[in-house]
Amino acid sequence: MKKFLQLVTLSVAVLSCSNRLIENDSLLTDLMKRHPAKFKKIIRDKDTLEVQIIYTQINRDSLNRPVFKSFYFHVDSTKYFYPASTIKLPMTLLALEKLNQLNIKGLNKFTPMFNDSVYAGQLSVKKDSTSENGLPSIAHYAKKILLVSDNDASNRFYEFVGQKEVNATLKKKGYNMRILHRLERPLKPDQNRHTEAVRFVRNDSVIYSQPMLFNEDSIRAPRRVFKGMAYLKDDNTRINKPFEFTYKNFYPLQEQQEILKAVLFSESIDAKRKFNITDADREFIKQYMSQLPRETKYPAYQKDKNYYDAYCKFLMFGEKKKPIPSNIRIYNKVGDAYGYLLDNAYIVDFKNNVEFMLSAVINTNTDGVYNDSKYEYHKIGFPFMRNLGMTIYKYELKRKRARKPNLSGFKLKYDQNRKE
Repeated sequence: MKKFLQLVTLSVAVLSCSNRLIENDSLLTDLMKRHPAKFKKIIRDKDTLEVQIIYTQINRDSLNRPVFKSFYFHVDSTKYFYPASTIKLPMTLLALEKLNQLNIKGLNKFTPMFNDSVYAGQLSVKKDSTSENGLPSIAHYAKKILLVSDNDASNRFYEFVGQKEVNATLKKKGYNMRILHRLERPLKPDQNRHTEAVRFVRNDSVIYSQPMLFNEDSIRAPRRVFKGMAYLKDDNTRINKPFEFTYKNFYPLQEQQEILKAVLFSESIDAKRKFNITDADREFIKQYMSQLPRETKYPAYQKDKNYYDAYCKFLMFGEKKKPIPSNIRIYNKVGDAYGYLLDNAYIVDFKNNVEFMLSAVINTNTDGVYNDSKYEYHKIGFPFMRNLGMTIYKYELKRKRARKPNLSGFKLKYDQNRKE
């Protein structure tokens, strides 16, 4: 009997060891396999769902400097997916960088900015009723982008920086990506190569005036890109041919996480890949990237019930309407369009001293028909984001660290006191 119990004990020990997670190339797969009800379909259909995941652990050295260790699932930077609103973060950085490079007295992110239509497909902007003074500015547009992913705000940065400068600057910094068009505006490639005239005005005086910019070089994917089996035209006519993405934006998941690092951990990246923004700009981005709609005065998102806490926080919370716990802050940029659902996030739990980065994309367009707005966001996309975020978060809660991180640099002041 004693020998039998010893054998049982040994067997349990061996089984326990065999089930222990090993931090190697298969970590993400092994983590998901532990929850088959949540991830069996994700693993099985990773190709058709176009799933890509990057999980990055953060450990701190004796000086509290971050050390990154990344794990990948099905990541391939050569495979195209539509990046949707995730391009708004680099657009915001480029707009702030251009302001700093202009270096004009009285010109800053709070200076009123006006757009003038001077070419086909363009839209003038003279006011912004959602701002405190009723006027548009780089700062207010940035708020709307980082808080609720406003499309028009991002387009204003596209006008200011210009298609040519956007892509040349990103290429010079070493980022493999293309930004070729405005969002939610079906314009021709030629129209996207022309941008609106821009004026910065203070006290009725023009501080800086920029004429229409034109990119004489036609930028497109190295080879034509098609997806799916059919698509709907703007008049709802069905075309039974694959949908073309050749002239659409391209922003691989790896580059997304690297640009988020460039914002949050600029001291840890190569100087070439940094964005020339001020410390005040960086704190501004950190604040509004992590601030919740209900904490925001201008725009008055706290009055709009459509903007719940997780409205732009897909990982960990999906589309749940309950408040996000006060000990957790998420610095991120999401995207959703054509069935693609994305989130690129740095997640902090101040109570448990947990921090990690997590980036993911999934294609919920299961019928292969594009532009018909019939996507499986609610059935497949949001549950995947919620389950993935929670799975990694729970793993991080148990993960041993040599040193407790000092996260005080991410404890920020917000527009309004948070109420649970």
